[in-house]
Amino acid sequence: MVAATDHRWDDMVVLCAANSYDGIKLADQHVAEHLARLVPVLYVDPPVSRLTPLLNRKAVSCVKYPGLRLQAPGLARLTPIVAPLASKRGMTAITAALTRRHLRKAAAQLGGQVRAVISAWPQYQVFGSCGEAVRIYWAQDDYVGGAALFGLNATRLDTQERVVAAAANLIVAASPVVAGTWRTRGHETVLIPYGTDVDAYTGVDRAPLPADVELHGPVVGFVGHINERIDLRMLEAVADRGRSLLLVGPKNAAFQPRRLNALLGRPNVRWVGPKEFSVLPSYLRLIDVGVVPYCDSQFNRGSFPLKTLEYLAAGRAVVATDLPAVRWLDTDLVAVAAEPGVFADHVERLLREVRSPALISLRRAFASRHSWAHRAAEIHEAIL
Repeated sequence: MVAATDHRWDDMVVLCAANSYDGIKLADQHVAEHLARLVPVLYVDPPVSRLTPLLNRKAVSCVKYPGLRLQAPGLARLTPIVAPLASKRGMTAITAALTRRHLRKAAAQLGGQVRAVISAWPQYQVFGSCGEAVRIYWAQDDYVGGAALFGLNATRLDTQERVVAAAANLIVAASPVVAGTWRTRGHETVLIPYGTDVDAYTGVDRAPLPADVELHGPVVGFVGHINERIDLRMLEAVADRGRSLLLVGPKNAAFQPRRLNALLGRPNVRWVGPKEFSVLPSYLRLIDVGVVPYCDSQFNRGSFPLKTLEYLAAGRAVVATDLPAVRWLDTDLVAVAAEPGVFADHVERLLREVRSPALISLRRAFASRHSWAHRAAEIHEAIL
């Protein structure tokens, strides 16, 4: 694919991502694409085994084409193939060792000098595999607080994450709570929150209307995973007011099935399932107020909800539950509520507000200050 010595790949950043490049477009893919405009990037999918597609059909293409390949100019991709049960007790050290070997081989194939390894893997210590000058642990969430969501043992995960952090030169934290945690533990930490792809939503009001939504306007919308992180009371309070409620995203079948199905069965509620990132503007076109109805949990307090900024980038009003990341944004463009009644009151008030060109411009300007391009530039500065 590339020459043995290819100086186009000098100062390369190896980004060990929390999510596969083929998955829903999340922070990893956004940062990689924007960072690749500044330096060469090797995007590394989370390690998988040949058996992974049996549990996750979306992993088929990763396993079928695992080798080093070029995604875009200056952006390569690698899927490490490891032994089965990669994250199980007794296997994480083996997985890390196998992955380090994959990284060394891929870096050698690309031929450039590796400037930094940025790892978002709390379980696998892979620093030092590429002769990198800078080692950054990208603490995207409070993983220990969310261990139950991932089906992991919190105590073991805490031990593994501390080992990874100890091997890093710097912690990049995606939320103020996570940044505070690592600073308290004595690690040099910089807060670089999540951002938004502003350009993806500039044409939202001209996007084609989706064919699978039949709701009377105005419409309240939520875009994201419907699982244990969601406070259903907030959505129920909105639906109780008779407002049209559009839900876009995958749902966990084990998450309060009776209660959730009752909500989805209401005539003023429409769930359309997961959608590709490229078609989200069509659904956002229908939405007048975007909501972020997260419950008050340890994991959520350490998270940075992507949709808050994405709604603003689309020029939409936003109502969110009271999370530290929302407070960190420090803007009256996001209404904040901790109780269902107040949450629904904010929605009602914003539905009555005229979405003027000036207000749309104000929301988009705020989102622009938090773009993925800005976040990638901050990360680039951190590795210099």
